[in-house]
Amino acid sequence: MRFDEFQEFRERQLGADEALLDAAETNLYRALAALRPEAPAEAGTVYRCDLARTWLRRYGLPEEWSRRAMVSRGVRHGLDVVFRHLRLKQARVWLPADVYPVYFELAREAGLEPESYPTLPAPAWPSAPVDGRPEYLLLANPSKPLGRYLSGGECEALVSWLGESPGRRLLIDSVYDLGTPFDAGTQQLLETGRAVLLHSVTKGWLWPRTFGVVLLSPEDTELADAFRTDAPTPEQLSLAEHLLGEHGDLPQQVADELAVRAQRLFDRLPAEVRAAIPEESRTSPGNYFFPVDIPAERLRSEYGVLAIPMGVFGENDWPGSILTSLADAFGPTRLGDSSGI
Repeated sequence: MRFDEFQEFRERQLGADEALLDAAETNLYRALAALRPEAPAEAGTVYRCDLARTWLRRYGLPEEWSRRAMVSRGVRHGLDVVFRHLRLKQARVWLPADVYPVYFELAREAGLEPESYPTLPAPAWPSAPVDGRPEYLLLANPSKPLGRYLSGGECEALVSWLGESPGRRLLIDSVYDLGTPFDAGTQQLLETGRAVLLHSVTKGWLWPRTFGVVLLSPEDTELADAFRTDAPTPEQLSLAEHLLGEHGDLPQQVADELAVRAQRLFDRLPAEVRAAIPEESRTSPGNYFFPVDIPAERLRSEYGVLAIPMGVFGENDWPGSILTSLADAFGPTRLGDSSGI
């Protein structure tokens, strides 16, 4: 079932049964609309190099990396530029099969024929032998809908994968990481010198397709020109300066609100369903996706819970489903009231 088909199915189910618990909302921006900052009234002159250094300081990264910190219009834009470059290099590209269908859309639009690996119930990194081509593996940390950061063992396995060939690289989508600095696993992978990091203001500041940074690896700097000739607009740069400067604490507010919503979801779930959610997902900061090892049809028919079937996220034979905590039922009575955050 595709995402749009599931949305239609969800509306029909909720309309037919008012008692059904909606644990299938996915629109973060609608759920947290009251937290989203307004754009500045006027767009001043903002330089990309200054924004790049501001971003590096925020995440505790060396300022000398500023030549590798490419300003973009968000993760989608960053991936589009990277994928088109990888097509020219005739690279082999691995994408998570069950995270975000847009990854595959962008790759195919760029002329790539990506291969895939599953992330649920746990990531299974590719084991195919080296074939001589440049090889790039895209991962998300934290990973959705897995609903948690990568473990130490999973990061070590990625380091080993890199070590099997000098032509291997990682692409790390860190858009769901609301903390500072970035997760220890992300930092470990960056320290290999073989990872490209993609980040944006999409989740933490609730402004999609506006501003992001692509931190190139030391060996991928040939991508720099492609980003320099495809920059955000002056209005987007001014908004980014406003968000990073005037609303630096917003990602933590978002994480706090999501923690409240998650607990409200858990409180309303039957004990058997709640126990089927992995502890790592239940306790991951800022998480709103929760895998559960129970099919969506059974959750609906036996427990009165509307969940997202695994197939909505992509190809995966895992029989479980995904719960979310974004529906109105889990929101505070009044956003901004300290009793609800």
